Amino acid sequence: MYRLLIVLVAMLLTIRTSAKEHHVAKNGNDSHSGTNEAPFLTIQTAANIAQPGDVIIVHEGTYREWIKPAMGGNSDSERIAYQAAVGEKVEIKGSEIVTGWEKVIGSVWRVSLPNTFFGNFNPYKDLIHGDWFDSRNRIHHTGEVYLNGKSLWEMALIEEVFNPKERNDRLDPKGSTYTWFCESNKESTFIYANFQGADPNKDLVEINVRKSCFYPVKTGVNYITVHGFYMSHAATNWAPPTAEQVGLIGTNWSKGWIIENNFISDSKCSGITLGKYGDEFDNKSQDAAEGYVETINRALKRGWNKDNIGNHIVRNNTITNCEQTGICGSLGAIFSIIEKNNIYNISVKHLFGGAEIAGIKFHAAIDVLIKNNRLSRCGRGLWLDWMAQGTQVTGNLFYNNDWDDLFVEVNHGPFLVENNIFLSKLSLQDWSEGGTYAHNLFAGNLSLSPQGRLTPYHPAHSTIIAGLKNTKGGDDRFFNNIFVGGVEQKDNRWSGLKSYMKTEIISVAVDGNIYMNGANLFIGEKNYLESPVNPEIKIVEKDSSYYLEITNDKKIKEVKTQKVTTERLGLAVIPNLPFLTFDGKPLTIDKDFFGNKRNIKKPTPGPFEIIKEGNVVLKVW
Repeated sequence: MYRLLIVLVAMLLTIRTSAKEHHVAKNGNDSHSGTNEAPFLTIQTAANIAQPGDVIIVHEGTYREWIKPAMGGNSDSERIAYQAAVGEKVEIKGSEIVTGWEKVIGSVWRVSLPNTFFGNFNPYKDLIHGDWFDSRNRIHHTGEVYLNGKSLWEMALIEEVFNPKERNDRLDPKGSTYTWFCESNKESTFIYANFQGADPNKDLVEINVRKSCFYPVKTGVNYITVHGFYMSHAATNWAPPTAEQVGLIGTNWSKGWIIENNFISDSKCSGITLGKYGDEFDNKSQDAAEGYVETINRALKRGWNKDNIGNHIVRNNTITNCEQTGICGSLGAIFSIIEKNNIYNISVKHLFGGAEIAGIKFHAAIDVLIKNNRLSRCGRGLWLDWMAQGTQVTGNLFYNNDWDDLFVEVNHGPFLVENNIFLSKLSLQDWSEGGTYAHNLFAGNLSLSPQGRLTPYHPAHSTIIAGLKNTKGGDDRFFNNIFVGGVEQKDNRWSGLKSYMKTEIISVAVDGNIYMNGANLFIGEKNYLESPVNPEIKIVEKDSSYYLEITNDKKIKEVKTQKVTTERLGLAVIPNLPFLTFDGKPLTIDKDFFGNKRNIKKPTPGPFEIIKEGNVVLKVW
């Protein structure tokens, strides 16, 4: 036994001492040894030989490749890390530069490329498709065209390239006149583009040629760190919950990744994916809830549990200009932390639609922490769809989202939403039950809709299905929030808690809330404050920071409140489980949006514990 122990220790020491750095640089060569003095030329060469504990350091420059990690780490302390060299800008692109454009007429140009240019994957033949995808009666390719880094708009008809119309209902009306169209035959691909006066043979024009920038082609590549890169231009396809979800960067059914401090932009569909593996059943659910239940059952047979999947950290990234999601994950995001990400301009072109579009879209956010993120101009901010159990949404900033800030769909709880700022016209779309909403600022309307679909719930901290139930709605707790009226109310979208006055839903616990500027009261609430003050809320950007302007009512602190704890919240009805923190600890909301300590005996309603009377400006990002 003693000898065996010595051998094991020796093996571990051998592994530790063999960990090394691999350098990659634009003046390198893939036949080199990969040292700082003799670096590789491509990141993939380093990825092919990296062992657990190794670090791949990439030096300044643009790398046009799809990195497919061959191996992962052994544990959180023995990872394989990919990182940009300190102080150096490293770009990884799924595109190639295209020259040789010929002018057709006016500002329209044409380029002809042999299909061999694309190898075995041609994004200008590859069509976006999948479960719950809405093509809007036209075709869409996974390819894209970029002029000086900015994407053009794909048109369904070539006439729309020659005669583009400015789309004044979109975020960038002028940008919508920069258009492109493609067609192919057996030998060649032709791309037409309206560059609006730019010369594509002098300016930088790039086109998507790769499905991804960083994504393993096999599952189970664990404990990878990706740090400090600029990643862009991926020909990603639609990522529904029932199919493999390939992102510009993605984990592909693995465990323990850290994706941090990256700038991720211009994925045709999704930026970061923490999602499902691929199999022969992909996109065969018939867009039905029953089909997704079968997807879950197959996942359980493939080791869907805490020991094998999820446990990722996605933090401090900027994610922008993706047309489906900033971050998504079906089943693969369990037990993860998503924090301090700046997610904006998601689905701004609206050329296609579907039921999977959001800044963050998770199916099965089991014991997931979503904290301190900014989500703006995302179509939909955060969408928690099915099995959000043990989820904690805290300290996030939502505003200027088209459809809603937070959509919780067919979850049975328990889940917790606290200390958030919701400023879009529809703050909360609630198709769930078993949620706690505490110390939030709701400046938009709320909507409640019971659902007839049978969806799962689980034992505590587990992926095992304990049962299937429909969603009656209710079983929610609204404590110490601020509700603001003033947004148009229609289609079952009301300010305050009017939506929760329905008698057929499970009972709702309500206490300590403030209703400003005509927000609808919850009849029967004992401790509340009705304030006529219009807080006139605005978000102002200055020097890359974001400030909340708000007018406070001096009476805010007069309402009687109590601290929010696990004991006070009781049990969520369907799973019969208590409300805990995402990591399973007893809950006390004792800090505010900024991390300030709350007055435990009489906490201030809303996300801010320390408030001043009158007009206030607060830095919130």
